[in-house]
Amino acid sequence: MERVRVHLRIYGRVQGVGFRWSMQREARKLSLSGWVRNLPDGSVEAVIEGDPERVEALIGWAHQGPPLARVTRIKVEWEEPEGLKDFRVIG
Repeated sequence: MERVRVHLRIYGRVQGVGFRWSMQREARKLSLSGWVRNLPDGSVEAVIEGDPERVEALIGWAHQGPPLARVTRIKVEWEEPEGLKDFRVIG
């Protein structure tokens, strides 16, 4: 099975709105692995690995986020997968 990895930086009102926990729930629903964390500049950083279509689905979800989030932009970088096993909220 093909696996891909994407590194995201998500900007806007994305901290204090349940973004990380919502992303973890969505990622687990899609059987994806990786992690998500808040950064000091107010953005959210995430690494996602898994099936290409499911990774694209989570990127699509991230453009909206949970109800209180207001995403203004997402920076997307494709990387080589490392074989992460679970999806965690870190930091």
